[in-house]
Amino acid sequence: MTDRLYYTDSYLREFHARVTGRSADGHRIYLDRTAFYPTSGGQPHDTGAIAGVSLVDVEDEGDRIVHVVAAPLSEDENGEVDCRIDWERRFDHMQQHSGQHLLSAVFVERFGIPTVSFHLGQESSTIDLDTPALDPTRVLGAERRANQAVCENRPLAVSFQDAAETRDLRKPSEREGTLRIVSIDGLDRSACGGTHVARTGEIGPILLRKLERIRNTVRVEFLCGGRAVSRARADFDALSRVAQMVSGSLDETPDLVATQFEAARNADKLRRKLEADLAQYRGRELYAATAPDEAGVRRVLQRLPSGSLEELRAIAQSFAAQPKAVFIGALDSIAEPPAVLLAVSADGGTDSGVDAGKVLKAALTQAGGRGGGNPRLAQGSLPNREALEQVLSAIRIS
Repeated sequence: MTDRLYYTDSYLREFHARVTGRSADGHRIYLDRTAFYPTSGGQPHDTGAIAGVSLVDVEDEGDRIVHVVAAPLSEDENGEVDCRIDWERRFDHMQQHSGQHLLSAVFVERFGIPTVSFHLGQESSTIDLDTPALDPTRVLGAERRANQAVCENRPLAVSFQDAAETRDLRKPSEREGTLRIVSIDGLDRSACGGTHVARTGEIGPILLRKLERIRNTVRVEFLCGGRAVSRARADFDALSRVAQMVSGSLDETPDLVATQFEAARNADKLRRKLEADLAQYRGRELYAATAPDEAGVRRVLQRLPSGSLEELRAIAQSFAAQPKAVFIGALDSIAEPPAVLLAVSADGGTDSGVDAGKVLKAALTQAGGRGGGNPRLAQGSLPNREALEQVLSAIRIS
């Protein structure tokens, strides 16, 4: 059995321990006692070094904890070894995990919303709240209350109690025997095996960010302490760069950006209208420039090496808006799969009439393409240029 030193002292950075076992390859080490926290309860494992060898993972095997090292320890080190915890990582985890306890307690205290699960990530952490929706004003209220509790610098205490005698836990525990209880004075009592700070002031500022609905829960992303400060600095720097781009102050930036977005949207609408007007003009001009055959039908094949299917469709519709008209269009770009379009006038384009959807669908099916449409307009895509040529040959209606 491994004596878990982190249960009673989260601030222990260095310790001595005796090697009690190792795997055949020497990468998995067992110690008689450890301050290294194993991955558990949503909190990642500690890192550090054992006898100067990097520790890369810590796993909980029930009664024992296994330490995975980057290289085998020296055979001479079967007795006591010096162990050192990566304190920066450990303290960051202490801030995030203690912040989670505080946030979860606040959501229960203020809104009666319990926490379903917790995850401490490399860059941010999340709690999943047992509610289908969460008003942003409640999120801001919870953030404000949590930061108030940080400023109150309330003590966190660790105690051990028999599960049968334990009362008033924020979340009932299903474990039997002795429970490790982590308490925030006047706010929270939770069964937890993780590492925590001694007072809420050490959690540092708490910043709530993204909300995401996950099935019937709401996931709240949060950062505490150093992470919150780093994120706030990054956000400030990003907003400052945007402010410089729009030549305004930070406070003016949202309105200035909104104004520029609206101007860009209006410009895009105008561009689309001008493109549509141009396409209609090109369609009418093409119709006028196309000589009718003996039956008075004007048919044209337009091949575009670039452009969009929307542009080609607009030209086709303008052309086919005239009487006795058949328009065949092809997009033959090197970068994109070939596309084909068939448009006919309301009179069917010929004396006998043509159903564009049926004609193009049949040609596409034979060439291994996909698509379809209605009697006036149809379009589709082809796997290659050879298939495009096959379809064009099939739909050149005489």
